[in-house]
Amino acid sequence: MLERFFPSEYTDSIRQINYRKLYDEGYRGILFDIDNTLVPYDMEHPNKEIIDLFEDIKKIGFKIALVSNNNKIRVTTFNEKLKVFAVHKALKPMTRNLKRAMQAIKTNKKNTVLVGDQIFTDIYGGNRIKIKTILVVPIAEKEEWITKIKRNTEKKIIKAYLKRVKKNESKH
Repeated sequence: MLERFFPSEYTDSIRQINYRKLYDEGYRGILFDIDNTLVPYDMEHPNKEIIDLFEDIKKIGFKIALVSNNNKIRVTTFNEKLKVFAVHKALKPMTRNLKRAMQAIKTNKKNTVLVGDQIFTDIYGGNRIKIKTILVVPIAEKEEWITKIKRNTEKKIIKAYLKRVKKNESKH
């Protein structure tokens, strides 16, 4: 039951992801959430570190899309310097706009990764369409009130996920 909320991987931040390894494994597209995945939700523009990271990821060979539940102004403003395909009001965990983003960057379920900080939107949405999901620790503690409400339940799911991972590692 809880497994549908489990990410394929869990890491501290987008900087901890081994993008070269993902590419070598056959992945070609990355769908990124914005708020608290790439930057704090109140940061309007990507910083130099994010811009450089996106350039590095593109050089490896990835196509990138932003998929955010936030509004058009937020997503358009954030994307001005990145210039990647972007979806606002994505309604994650609904899958329609995740599929739309994959179509736009010409990837499919087998070669796309979704990276986000929320279990009930990002991870569950990605899992629903059976793509690889990477959960990252939220960047900032300051969040919108609705997200704060969900975090306690997310902590319980992460605890169950980590227990499962540890159990599986001890088998090998």
